[in-house]
Amino acid sequence: MAGGVSNYVCELTESQAARLHRLLEERGWEFGAAPYARWRAKKDKVNVVAYESGKTTVQGKGTDEVVQYLIEPEILQEARLGYEAVLAEQATPEMFEPHAGIDESGKGDYFGPLVIAACYTDAASARILLDAGVADSKTIKSDAKMMALDALIRKTCAGQFAVVAIGPETYNRLYDSFGNLNRLLAWGHGRALEILLELVPDCPRAIDDQFAASKHVVERALQERGRKILLDQHTKAEADIAVAAASILARAEFVRGMKRVGESVSLLLPKGGGPAVKSLARKIAEAGGITALGKVAKLHFKITQEALGTGGTGTTLREFGN
Repeated sequence: MAGGVSNYVCELTESQAARLHRLLEERGWEFGAAPYARWRAKKDKVNVVAYESGKTTVQGKGTDEVVQYLIEPEILQEARLGYEAVLAEQATPEMFEPHAGIDESGKGDYFGPLVIAACYTDAASARILLDAGVADSKTIKSDAKMMALDALIRKTCAGQFAVVAIGPETYNRLYDSFGNLNRLLAWGHGRALEILLELVPDCPRAIDDQFAASKHVVERALQERGRKILLDQHTKAEADIAVAAASILARAEFVRGMKRVGESVSLLLPKGGGPAVKSLARKIAEAGGITALGKVAKLHFKITQEALGTGGTGTTLREFGN
């Protein structure tokens, strides 16, 4: 969000406030009391207060992330302070210059694939995508709208995008090989960019949504073509139209991948990492153990040990043969 918002106010119903409470609790927020409030929550430098009147406030450094990634998509289900407005405000001349954007989807979802996409835009395609309402996929709650925008991007940018989908079994092998998520993500981002540069060899620069504290993680993963272009990494990169397009391509493929993985085991797999996910993980573990989970889930999540009944015992996934 432009300017780094540090104060946000919205109106929530009692059920919406209760859902927000559950989501914050799942993410490790600390709760307490406040005058005239249903509850107060705090994490790092951000405070959320849900008042009895229905007013809910978010304050502190990091407010924009809480609003953009949680309150808007999960509770309000619309982008009031999200990137649809920001894209219009930030449609600078640079946005219409030829460049690529890179983003991923599925990183925080226990079930299903990890998908990384890269998309190239120029003046003509950027204008079409902006006019069609292409924005950060996190602001798009409807899968139907996501798929419609995905189809538009694929048609508009035909032959100028790349999608790398990593299914659960391959993901688990790669994670075991790389040793941590950031290295795996860096490899995926680098691979998507390399494929795109084979399709658009004269692409001069790329914008990557930064996911690691150190930018060198991705730079080290780049292959020959990727090392020759200007790579700009920063957070909130989805405010760029090429990155926003990549985020939609990645999320749409993630949704399709979730369906395929679920159909392969005759299950409807829930997204995210909440109670429904944990409940299903336990059922799968009871039926088939670590082997069954490895076919549909990202095993390094803490959910795996909880599903196997090993939480807090010190037992590692390697001991289960991962």
